Amino acid sequence: METSQERTRLLVKISTLYYMDGMNQQEISQRLGISRPQISRMLAAAKAEGIVQINIRNPFSEEQTYERAISETFGIKDVIVVHVPDADRPMIDMQVARAAAALLENVIRDRDIVGIMAGRTIASVGREFNPVNKKDVQFVPLIGGWGSEGAAWHANSNTRIFAEKLKSRYLLLNAPAVVASSEARSHFLNEKEISDVLDTARKATVALVGIGQVSEKSAIVQAGYFSRGEIGEVRASGAVSNICTSFLNIAGERVTYEAESRMIGLDIDDIRRIPNVVAIASGSDKIEAIGAALRARCMNVLVTDMETAKKVLEWHRSHPVP
Repeated sequence: METSQERTRLLVKISTLYYMDGMNQQEISQRLGISRPQISRMLAAAKAEGIVQINIRNPFSEEQTYERAISETFGIKDVIVVHVPDADRPMIDMQVARAAAALLENVIRDRDIVGIMAGRTIASVGREFNPVNKKDVQFVPLIGGWGSEGAAWHANSNTRIFAEKLKSRYLLLNAPAVVASSEARSHFLNEKEISDVLDTARKATVALVGIGQVSEKSAIVQAGYFSRGEIGEVRASGAVSNICTSFLNIAGERVTYEAESRMIGLDIDDIRRIPNVVAIASGSDKIEAIGAALRARCMNVLVTDMETAKKVLEWHRSHPVP
């Protein structure tokens, strides 16, 4: 009859063979003459009884604390928080972009349609993006061009950067992001070349988007599409966050505004229908914009830095949904 001491001795032996000597369960079974199902149960028992204790040396424990907090608070699938001690803003932004690029390299699968947003942050991700072996991937812009001031980082340019890295096909949206009137918008949308690109964008399986603030510093103002007065009016209507052609209030709800009827690109509802949306944003000037976008539940993954993550959680606690 097997005693407790003999059982413990056997559990230790099996655990040593498995965890330290690198033998698989079948090899242990053959060596000891014990069935493989028994070996599996004994390994589980060794863990449960504390004979086997697995310690993971985790240099990212602090970052992961914030990742879990944001994920659980906002119901988001995944969060990547980057910590760069004693770094200035440009260095932090570069590391955040690098993390987003590495994520995207793993997220993209063969035959994906990848939607790309405008913005300097997205352009930075494109520069950090490394060529990976993916087949039949297609890139497509999510919004029209952002004018001559933003030519280097409008959606078409960003789309081309990613596609060239993968030597993939890509489409261009040959239309402005904002036109003079709703009639002009209708004219553009009636052009098959443009409507086909937008239809493809709506079929995207992956999207990379930025989160814009609603202020004079926002990209749409710097690109010349919104005047300071116009962005002030949008802000006065309650908007604090910008995703593609949509603006969001503090609760993450869509804010309607006159210029929306003049914009060409995907809106927040289109974005929500994309299976895998990766959002990247960081910086103290984007705290409420990120918080509102998280409340809107329009992304699966957020990539940001640790200080921003901390402040977003603080903002959420101090700004309850009305």
